[in-house]
Amino acid sequence: MLLSRKRVVEQARELLEEAHVQKPPVPVEKIARSLGIRLVFESLEDVDVSGFYYRKGDQRLIGVNATHAPARRRFTIAHELGHAVLSAHDNLHVDRSFLLRDANSARGVDRLEIEANAFAAELLMPAEHLQRRLRDGVNLDDPNSFRQLADEFGVSTQALLIRLSNLPFILVGNDSWAAGANA
Repeated sequence: MLLSRKRVVEQARELLEEAHVQKPPVPVEKIARSLGIRLVFESLEDVDVSGFYYRKGDQRLIGVNATHAPARRRFTIAHELGHAVLSAHDNLHVDRSFLLRDANSARGVDRLEIEANAFAAELLMPAEHLQRRLRDGVNLDDPNSFRQLADEFGVSTQALLIRLSNLPFILVGNDSWAAGANA
């Protein structure tokens, strides 16, 4: 059953609240460990494998490709946390290299990946935190400011760009932002 986007976002926000996250970067590793999930960072032979989630009974593990960039590893952990929190599947779930949106997620083909990506985006780049930073006057037209914002959240510029494009923010003039409906 496909979860509603609202429910996926609520789940991520609940974790943020439980972890008392007030500002970026979100301590995604700490959150995973607080849920009793073991994190393992290994250099994986298949560079296309970003990470995996393994569950057997009460044992849960997130494996992360240690050869990937730090921002990508953070997204992988958040994505796999999405599988852990949103899905009840057992055994092994392997994620090959993924973007926030790939060809399948854009077509709405793989619901588990769509949900995990939406969860990861809200967990790492909470809409509320992004809106606050944009109201503080971050100039998204300036590549340096954009990069600094991505660094502040511990994500790639690509992840930030996709996240911003999926939020209902409305530009109100040249330098201020306001939330649109359903923010």
